Amino acid sequence: MSSKESCRSELRIAIRQLTDRCLYSSSKWAAEQLVGIEQDPSKFTPSNTRFQRGSSSIRRKYRTHEITPTTTPIAGVSYVATPVMEEDEFVDGDFYLLAKSYFDCREYRRAAHVLRDQIGRKSVFLRSYALYLAGEKRKEEELIELDGPLGKSDAVNQEFVSLERELSTLRKNDKVDPFLLYLYGLILKQKGNDTLARTVLVESVNSYPWNWNAWTELQSLCTTVDSLNSLNLNSHWMKEFFLASAYQELRMHNESLSKYEYLLGTFGFSNYIQAQIAKVQYSLREFEQAEAIFEDLLRTDPYRVEDLDVYSNVLYAKECFSALSHLAHRVFTTDKYRPESCCIIGNYYSLKGQHEKSVVYFRRALKLNKNYLSAWTLMGHEFIEMKNTPAAVDAYRRAVDIDPCDYRAWYGLGQAYEIMSMPFYSLHYFKKSVFLQPNDSRLWIAMARCYETDQLRMLDKAIKCYRRAANYNNSEAIALHQLAKLHSELGRPEEAAFYYKKELESMESEERDGPHMVEGLLYLANYYKSIKRFEEAEVYCTRLLDYTGPERETAKSLLRGMRSTQSSFPDAEHFPS
Repeated sequence: MSSKESCRSELRIAIRQLTDRCLYSSSKWAAEQLVGIEQDPSKFTPSNTRFQRGSSSIRRKYRTHEITPTTTPIAGVSYVATPVMEEDEFVDGDFYLLAKSYFDCREYRRAAHVLRDQIGRKSVFLRSYALYLAGEKRKEEELIELDGPLGKSDAVNQEFVSLERELSTLRKNDKVDPFLLYLYGLILKQKGNDTLARTVLVESVNSYPWNWNAWTELQSLCTTVDSLNSLNLNSHWMKEFFLASAYQELRMHNESLSKYEYLLGTFGFSNYIQAQIAKVQYSLREFEQAEAIFEDLLRTDPYRVEDLDVYSNVLYAKECFSALSHLAHRVFTTDKYRPESCCIIGNYYSLKGQHEKSVVYFRRALKLNKNYLSAWTLMGHEFIEMKNTPAAVDAYRRAVDIDPCDYRAWYGLGQAYEIMSMPFYSLHYFKKSVFLQPNDSRLWIAMARCYETDQLRMLDKAIKCYRRAANYNNSEAIALHQLAKLHSELGRPEEAAFYYKKELESMESEERDGPHMVEGLLYLANYYKSIKRFEEAEVYCTRLLDYTGPERETAKSLLRGMRSTQSSFPDAEHFPS
């Protein structure tokens, strides 16, 4: 059996099993990957499959590994076959069908009651899962009833204690299946027992690798590269999806991109993989490439909402008003009560400068999903714009409570305390953000400015930060200009001249002009005059003569002063008046 046929066979069985257990999001994910496998050209043509997009520019760009049929699902992966679980339809019987019907109608306690005496594997899982969701539903109701200023309360799932005790006993007696292990790991994670949760979830995915929900929960527990590498995972093609996603969350963007490009060899038509590649490109600040991929996705799947909040961030960063307006209208008509839709509309109003309306939509997104990280962070940005610093701090703190690895929220906290003139606090949060995202020049510049404040005045440390910023994509050359100014202030003219020259070269290559250009030319003219390198000083003075402000007169004065010292300079009457 070829690699693609093997993946198809496994996914088809997994979709049925996941649907039977009401794990619908995992089932949907598996179905998308099933359709994402390239079809056999002898059986399928572009006219009978809407996913046939072989001419796509994005596909040509990222389809770098052509996989030939082999005996393993993906060439190069050491594959360990996972036995397909046997079902127990006879044991579960009609009670299971009734309970599943109640479950699908969101009558969770009713479903659990029907299955109270059933002993089949599917029945035990569905009963436990129904009780878990019943507890979650009641917790959400309590959050609405008892919420604080930004929806914070101490509501907990009241079913956790009994479920944890039951599942722990079943695990000790070796009577759990992979789905019960997944549920047990989910409960342990929410109770804060991360170590045991990680162990249990690894057991789950090793015995049943097609449950994407289990992989997602396991990924959330891998907050460091060491914790990821410590996992004892079986070799399976689902592990490749997991690693690609985990690398992405750990900001190992190049490694993540490499994994996704590799997976395209088999799943060449997967919208999920294309979306993840676009998100990686956004994280790398490759906005043009990310925009092109999202546009291609929307042509293929026009009613898609998943991940489009990232697309709206791309359009926001590029200040594409019309495109963002069109996207906001599109998701509003598709499904306006999705957190992603509310976030996109919030971004649209933010770009228009209507920050109050923007906050309304971010709040709406959080009512739909209180753990929606982007909404907390973006709402914090809006409160900063509205000069409501305490509310911004509260929003950012909620964001870091959800994900301590979100560098944007730590950066936002640093900005908020900077506004409140509390540089020690600000510096603390900027350090956290730069630790998580060391390749972002903006974060290094923010730290450097903290060191420059009157309370700190640690200019040497500021210089180190600006140097780090200058090594990354600092398109406006802010770091170079500040390095030149600081070295000048500290009485280091040679270093200051070096950075002024680099800044001028950067501005010339990007065809930019402005006061920084004039400042650099003036400094270099004076510097080279002071060390008696008159020819180089003349070059910078001559360039200043092209300006019409007071710098023109200063340049003429410098040239006259050098003429009196160096006879080789032209006579005064040759200088422009």
